[in-house]
Amino acid sequence: MQPRLSVVTLGVEDLPRARRFYEALGWRVSPASNEHVAFIDLNGVVLSLFGRAALAEDAKVSAEGNGFRGFSLAHNVASKQEVDAVLAHAEGAGATIVNPAHDAFWGGYSGYFRDPEGFLWEVAWNPFWPLGEDGRVQLPRD
Repeated sequence: MQPRLSVVTLGVEDLPRARRFYEALGWRVSPASNEHVAFIDLNGVVLSLFGRAALAEDAKVSAEGNGFRGFSLAHNVASKQEVDAVLAHAEGAGATIVNPAHDAFWGGYSGYFRDPEGFLWEVAWNPFWPLGEDGRVQLPRD
């Protein structure tokens, strides 16, 4: 099996609100979307917004549960200044800053916002993971 992440699907309570938030970030929703699901191309990975109850039903699991979800999403950028700008942009689009940008213990600079559905996003500049021309993280290789 090849290592690959193709789609991240967020189960949301309010799909129109979630869609408006991500569009306010400047992200374009694909024409393949409809009233039940929104697809956003994130430079090779698709972010899918789908109703929480419908997603749980599709997976045959309970839709109950809230609070910390045990994961975060990340948006890496090329500089500390870009971290600050992205966090400000997200806040302007309706996000809540839960951890302001700061020098991180691991040598980078990052902060977190919570989207209107409660999902955590880290915005980070990592000096050890440069970005390629296409904006993708370039992990060190053996």
